Amino acid sequence: MRIVVSGASGLIGRHLVAHLRNRGHEVVVLVRRAEREPSEVRWDPAAGDLDPGRLGRVDAAVNLSGAGVGDHRWTDAYKDLIVRSRTETTSTLVRALLALDEPPEVLVNASAIGAYGEGGDTVLTEGSPRGDDFLAHVVQVWEEATEPAAAAGIRVSLARTGLLANPVGGAFGQMLTLFRLGLGGPLGSGRQWWSLISMPDELAALEFLLTRPVPGPVNLVSPEPATNLAVTGALGAALHRPALLPVPAVALRVALGEFAGSITGSQRVVPAALLEAGFTFRHPDVGAVTTWLANA
Repeated sequence: MRIVVSGASGLIGRHLVAHLRNRGHEVVVLVRRAEREPSEVRWDPAAGDLDPGRLGRVDAAVNLSGAGVGDHRWTDAYKDLIVRSRTETTSTLVRALLALDEPPEVLVNASAIGAYGEGGDTVLTEGSPRGDDFLAHVVQVWEEATEPAAAAGIRVSLARTGLLANPVGGAFGQMLTLFRLGLGGPLGSGRQWWSLISMPDELAALEFLLTRPVPGPVNLVSPEPATNLAVTGALGAALHRPALLPVPAVALRVALGEFAGSITGSQRVVPAALLEAGFTFRHPDVGAVTTWLANA
């Protein structure tokens, strides 16, 4: 397939581009700087600028663009950036795809399990109601920006990724450093549910959605969510390090501000749509995910 990817410089994007190319696909990368190679196409999503004539034939598109929700404290200005960085990129890409003589068959658009808000112990599937906090609002407007593509007949898969487990970058990259120093432990009460996915399963699931008819929201999480206490305990065991030093919720709030609620909040999410479509997870539970993390 010939696949257009936005957000290729991010944590998932870097890995996905390499994964797709290794699998034999041709990847066109959207960049905001000057183009450096033939596989790059410059765009300016803030200005709504993407020339469809530069894209050539497009079989599929993957949109991963968006400012990191955990990269900065959530000031009003950064919250605005979180929203705009998603809606502007999605709308610009969708308009360009619809302007093609032959629009692609599928658009896989990044999203997040933040759609569900605080879930407590309730098992959450793609059919569960939306939450009412900031991240749920972000997901709502982000996903709504894809609606013109779906209305035009493009199959749109909304990839609601959970907590991404990768040894470098992201929250788990920082956690691994602390655990290797023997400073790891539960975050907050430890009773909150975490829904993880390993990087290999994330990449495989995104590629799966390019070729399988799974439209609408799709939870990208392992089939067996676990409590934060179980995750930190399994990670400590996999690294042969103690995991006994709890981080109080109030300390997280002081260090991270409003974003701390995303860490201490509970989301017991399962990948119902992926499992129904026949996707097979390489790391289906917390033990497999943390073992892979420790040895990757």
